[in-house]
Amino acid sequence: MGLFSEIFSWWGGNTWGTRLFTWRKGRLVGEDEFGNRYYLQKSGVGPLGVPARWVTYANLSEPSQVPPDWHGWLHYTVDTLPTEERYQPKHWQKRHQMNMTGTAQAYRPKGSILGKGERAKSTTDYKAWRPQ
Repeated sequence: MGLFSEIFSWWGGNTWGTRLFTWRKGRLVGEDEFGNRYYLQKSGVGPLGVPARWVTYANLSEPSQVPPDWHGWLHYTVDTLPTEERYQPKHWQKRHQMNMTGTAQAYRPKGSILGKGERAKSTTDYKAWRPQ
């Protein structure tokens, strides 16, 4: 994000207010493979009675960019930082992929207006409802 967009847009990601709050109250605890940075409240407790946890995104503020291991830590599901774990994913587990809705890589089923291919013809078991 450029300096101009940080000053004038709150919807694009981190703002100067977020940057100042993070500098004053946060302690960096890790970074994921997408460049998102994760923070823990330096002192005191947050609204849940425990130190607050938050993320600053590398790009746009898109929560689907947070991998599952960091998501669990952010939502207090686990207390161990993903950087401290020695977890090895199973062979059947896929790598994290952000939500692709609205992009060229979005899922478009067969018959979709934006998808390729033709919609399958309906079968004869369908009967339209008509009022009596």
